[in-house]
Amino acid sequence: MASRFAHVAKRFASTNAAASSNPWLAERIVAKEHAGPAAETWRKISIYVCIPALIAASANAYNLYTRHQAHLEHERHEGHEAVKYPYMRLRAKAFPWGDDSLFFNPDVNM
Repeated sequence: MASRFAHVAKRFASTNAAASSNPWLAERIVAKEHAGPAAETWRKISIYVCIPALIAASANAYNLYTRHQAHLEHERHEGHEAVKYPYMRLRAKAFPWGDDSLFFNPDVNM
């Protein structure tokens, strides 16, 4: 069983001795060394830019949500008169469940 996986281990061995005899492995090592600084740059961008931006966007969304909920609560207590315009809720045939649509919410809809 060990001999079965020996060729896999030999192929992916990244020693410099094996790289001198294998041009593909030498090219792979050079690509790793070349990509190292770019990977480090993207890691820093992810940690120091993306995460704070996500936190700021979440805080902004939460503040907007709480202000909107306060506005809705104010409107609910203040009360507003629903104007029944002639072009709203026109129906040629009544719904089987009543006058309002199936998704009508009297607290929100007019």
